[in-house]
Amino acid sequence: MDQKQLLKQMVEFNQAAFNNTFSAMVTLQEQFERVANTVLEQATWLPAEGRNAIENWVKSYKTGRDNYKQYMEESYQQVEKFFQS
Repeated sequence: MDQKQLLKQMVEFNQAAFNNTFSAMVTLQEQFERVANTVLEQATWLPAEGRNAIENWVKSYKTGRDNYKQYMEESYQQVEKFFQS
């Protein structure tokens, strides 16, 4: 088997594993967010500043997660271009 073909298959496997793992992580994070929102709704003792801090933290985390996914997709596209040439 050609080494280039073997490397291409390895990269495709790695990409599939990354996508599956990332999807599982997103699912867990979304579930945790729903639980946290339920707890925050019931925590009447928590001041508005604390709630805002937690909401901003969640937004930042989602933005970082989405950026990471985008960077990985761009990297895989670069590797695919290499194998096409």
